[in-house]
Amino acid sequence: MRLIATLLRFFFSLLYHQFAWTYDLVAATVSLGRWEKWVKSTLPYLEGRVLEIGYGPGHLQAALKEKNLPVFGVDESRQMAHQARRRLKKKGLQARLTRGLSQSLPFQSHVFNTVVATFPSEYIYDPHTLTEAQRVLVPEGRFIIVPLAWITGGRPMEKLAAWLFRITGEAPGEPKPLPAAIRERFMQAGFQVQSELIGMEGSQILLILATAVRSP
Repeated sequence: MRLIATLLRFFFSLLYHQFAWTYDLVAATVSLGRWEKWVKSTLPYLEGRVLEIGYGPGHLQAALKEKNLPVFGVDESRQMAHQARRRLKKKGLQARLTRGLSQSLPFQSHVFNTVVATFPSEYIYDPHTLTEAQRVLVPEGRFIIVPLAWITGGRPMEKLAAWLFRITGEAPGEPKPLPAAIRERFMQAGFQVQSELIGMEGSQILLILATAVRSP
């Protein structure tokens, strides 16, 4: 089982880089068509000047631009940058994307009303990432994260998809709120934080809402 999990995690890493051109197909397949809906579940919480960390193939970027919100993106993957730019260009939308790391965001302080990340890896809880997100937010700005989704339906394909998510660590265990240890990291970085489980069709997502209240 450990070998399978390790191989699948390696595949997901390739999927975000060398095989980025297959990302949409694989994400839609393993999530049974729900991946894009999970990503766009953040839309009601995003306002003002928005920074997306880890914009991937650019679905949320496009949705925000279509709502006429000033949105920027940062991602470390050169291949994903290509996919996102191509998607935005095809829709006739201007791309404001840059490559960089979440632990050292290439933006001035206090310039964004909202920072958002959907399905990031463990880097999102790195104290440096949290401190940087707090730095670029205006006072009372919000950091919105969807880190996990669970497929909860009982059909055979749903059970298989849920198993794949579980063994790869994409959705470990049963749906549950944000652990206390992670909450503490947000607080140390200058956030007030709350989390909630949101039910969607045959699935649940974890939504984190962190408000910048002070300098870390």
